[in-house]
Amino acid sequence: MLLKEQDAVYAADKFINYFSNMDRIDEYLRNVKIERVLSRSPLSQFYEEEDTHGMFTAYDMHPEDMDIVCYEARDLKKTSGRISGIRSLKEFNEKLQITTSHAIEDSVPGKSLKWMIVEKNTNTIIGFCRFGSPTINSKPRNDWLGTTPDLGIFNRHAIMGFIIVPTQPFGYNYLGGKLLAMLCCTHEVRDILNKKYDADICHFETTSLYGTTKSSSQYDGLKPILRYKGLTQSNFTPLLHDHIFKDLNKWFIERNNGDLLVKADASSRKLKTQTKMIAIIKKNLSSQKAVDFQTAIANATAMTEKKRTYFSNYGFQNVREVLLGEDKQLIENPQNFDKFYIDAVVKKWKKMATKRYNKLKECGSLRTELEVWTKDMDERDYAHIREGVVNDPLVALTDKQFTSST
Repeated sequence: MLLKEQDAVYAADKFINYFSNMDRIDEYLRNVKIERVLSRSPLSQFYEEEDTHGMFTAYDMHPEDMDIVCYEARDLKKTSGRISGIRSLKEFNEKLQITTSHAIEDSVPGKSLKWMIVEKNTNTIIGFCRFGSPTINSKPRNDWLGTTPDLGIFNRHAIMGFIIVPTQPFGYNYLGGKLLAMLCCTHEVRDILNKKYDADICHFETTSLYGTTKSSSQYDGLKPILRYKGLTQSNFTPLLHDHIFKDLNKWFIERNNGDLLVKADASSRKLKTQTKMIAIIKKNLSSQKAVDFQTAIANATAMTEKKRTYFSNYGFQNVREVLLGEDKQLIENPQNFDKFYIDAVVKKWKKMATKRYNKLKECGSLRTELEVWTKDMDERDYAHIREGVVNDPLVALTDKQFTSST
């Protein structure tokens, strides 16, 4: 595809201007999130602006007094709430959007299971989980297996946690992220996925939201449920988001005789489309602007980080052999298998959460205001939400940073 010089400059400026004010990946994610919040329609179907959005706010409740239940989120004709253990998919998507500090996509290809985690006594939400098909390639996975697995075999036995997000400050006060992470690795999840996809799941993996800029993650300190397995490789340009990408994609299509840059049924179509855009721009720039553009792309790519990767084997002892096709039958590890039931996981979490809660309460550091993203937030709110900036020694014990060694 050929572009006129002025057209190539126009497209290059879109990338240059987008990435010019960002130096770190967390800044990029926050900017994308702010744009999403400002552009989304009101969420009044589920709550009024001044209420608690159905989120957990009983901050004087001790972890031992909590009753944790999980509801699957499904696309229902009526979205008024729970029906026979099911919650509305629309409620899940809307409430997750105002909870998580990063932008999410409402629909993704491949396997998909969405859970809303609820404290039953108060009937309030404490977190969200979304499972999906694992990424096609993973350095920690390949290193552990010793090779690249046959995807036909691997996909029948593996699942990935893409969203593991506690409401805040439940996450901060009670180590909510650790609870959700362990719930993802339970036999109850396996049973649901196995029935839904005629699978035989035995391998769970997830990655930290941030990478090498953070020395630890909410997934640390959870053995034998989850184990750290190394850092991903990272060498891609962050994606343009929402209207910027859509407008530029439409602009390219108009100059490509109405044809898409990438086939409509291609996997990772957005990533491949942007990669094609960048290649076309580079090919058609022939001035100093080419240097500016390549510098902007290089700096944006440098923002991406190697992410911490974690695996769970659901208490089986021959998962590696099954993933490689060497074994057909899973073998239970008699020492650990029963630790992966929901009741056992919740019991483990309550011990951890009790220590955390008591310490915060003793120091007067419990956070007692619900933290959600709204359109009327000011710049200070945007800067501090989810960061947990507290002027006391417990700042090192935020939900994403807490480790057993600490």
